Amino acid sequence: MNLPVPETRHEHHDALASLCKAGGDSLRLNVLRALASDSFGVLELAQIFAIGQSGMSHHLKVLAQAGLVATRREGNAIFYRRALPAADSPGGRLHAALFDEVDDLALPIDVRARMALVQRQRAAASEDFFSRMEEKFRAQQDLIAGLAQYRDSVLALLDKLSFGEQASALEIGPGDGAFLPDLARRFAQVTALDNSAEMLELARQLCQRAQLGNVQLSLADALGDSHAQAHCVVLNMVLHHFPDPALALERLAARVIPGGSLLVTELCSHNQSWAREACGDLWLGFEQEDLARWATAAGLVPGESLYVGLRNGFQIQVRHFQRPAGDTHHR
Repeated sequence: MNLPVPETRHEHHDALASLCKAGGDSLRLNVLRALASDSFGVLELAQIFAIGQSGMSHHLKVLAQAGLVATRREGNAIFYRRALPAADSPGGRLHAALFDEVDDLALPIDVRARMALVQRQRAAASEDFFSRMEEKFRAQQDLIAGLAQYRDSVLALLDKLSFGEQASALEIGPGDGAFLPDLARRFAQVTALDNSAEMLELARQLCQRAQLGNVQLSLADALGDSHAQAHCVVLNMVLHHFPDPALALERLAARVIPGGSLLVTELCSHNQSWAREACGDLWLGFEQEDLARWATAAGLVPGESLYVGLRNGFQIQVRHFQRPAGDTHHR
């Protein structure tokens, strides 16, 4: 009597073998740790880990073949981020367990220092752009998505949240201040933070013309140690200027009063590299799941979202994230 031969699932073996190979190198584990809250280009990773570009490319190829990292093109550059594990796919549980273990690792001091240097280089590039381009800012930004194209969507989501009469709002990076009148009509007190004196002056002039007596402008680093908080924190087309968007969401979540909301308007991921020069963008939009993942990691709960398609081919995402009412600790 011939017994049936058990079916061999080669794809399962291959997936597990690739995962084990990718996780069998300390440098690759550190790369995965570095990608926990940010994405980096191959040149940036080579700088962070002080190895040649070709060597880093090899390690990234191994990680990509194992499905541990995903890529997205930013103009002519390719950026790497961690790929989300799928529990129902071959090796999915091992993939998730590997990330859990990696997240408990501490990166070497010199690696953390070089990562911080990369972040400073990104921030310096963005600040330099704004110091040179403040007069052209609105015209350049309108090449992609001006406020008029998403204002109604933001206000629709904002009005649905039904804040109280004494609620406060905080806008991060108000630019020339065009959205401040809308906030001033809906909130008892509005604060605007910007680290660009030139842009803040444009906002001050607008507030003066509109006679907005309940708006306070402050020259400050939105991610700094200031304890300014509000019931609603608004971030319109600003996140792509932060060198570390995941860290930015974590810091900004702490500015939301428990029970309050964070509203983020951003471009969806795109590949129009000219936006870097024309608009000073550090990131070419964001994947929807990345924003949700970063916000969740910051202690926020994803709420409703709106998506606006533009005639120029870009897509805008308007996202609502809420800080739980019982979350009283500072993350």
